[in-house]
Amino acid sequence: MKIIVVGHGMVGHKFLEEMHQLQVPGVHVTVLCEEPRPAYDRVHLSEFFAGKRAEDLSLVAPDFFEQSGFELRLNTRVASIERRNKTLTTQDGEILAYDKLVLATGSSPFVPPVRGNDRERCFVYRTIEDLQAMAAAGAISRSGVVVGGGLLGLECAKALRDLGLQTHVVEFAPRLMTVQVDDEGGRILRNKIEALGVHVHTSRNTTEIINGATAHHRMVFADGTHLETDMIVFSAGIRPRDELARQCALAIGPRGGVVIDSVCRSSDHDVFAIGECAAWNEQVFGLVAPGYDMARVAARFIAGQEQVAFAG
Repeated sequence: MKIIVVGHGMVGHKFLEEMHQLQVPGVHVTVLCEEPRPAYDRVHLSEFFAGKRAEDLSLVAPDFFEQSGFELRLNTRVASIERRNKTLTTQDGEILAYDKLVLATGSSPFVPPVRGNDRERCFVYRTIEDLQAMAAAGAISRSGVVVGGGLLGLECAKALRDLGLQTHVVEFAPRLMTVQVDDEGGRILRNKIEALGVHVHTSRNTTEIINGATAHHRMVFADGTHLETDMIVFSAGIRPRDELARQCALAIGPRGGVVIDSVCRSSDHDVFAIGECAAWNEQVFGLVAPGYDMARVAARFIAGQEQVAFAG
């Protein structure tokens, strides 16, 4: 049985670990990873700014692929999937056949559609390469803004503080972490964040980013005010990486994501989806724990083991 896994993030690697432990005979696993490095710990990504090297964040044991016999291809992006023939095509035009296909493509950062969001020294906070670019920009900057006051945005603000920058958080909602805390909790949280030296700007709707007078950028807000900064990091939520599923006409959830059943099968029962790219019961999970559960369920089902259902 030929299994192709598209994506080698935290959840994709958990699937590989589960398959390796199950020791299924006659299985050939190929992993296609568009990033230049194997799976690493995105949950603790901010520790990169506290001195950890990229290698320290790796989730892959040094001999994992040698012991498992699985094949890992880095810098490999899948361009299209042809479900009728059970093949996929890479960006280099190579055609690969599969018996079972596992989509573990994760999510991508949402960048608000603000004019100027693609200017130099505008970043997202997702990969080690993103952080390396942020660190390089931080070395020539005095100030930085995080757009987004959720949990990841506040983690990103700490990263900018670790770079020694005057740090601001700009949030569209009237309080930080609007999903997790109420008004009183938001007030307490804001006080604590500001006590750490981070400037908080709530109820701010950025309309455009232009050249600054005293810094690299000027962020213009809908109320007529502005904020100048040398670098900007967008941390305004995530969106499922479901573009391959859309291209090959798999069922997609109302909020995006590949629709899956209780064993992580898509609408094509030879194609599975796990992690942040999957939609179960019309819900997309942005946390790693449900993704790990999906990886275990999918691996056991594909391996023909006793069925375990994903329950959210």
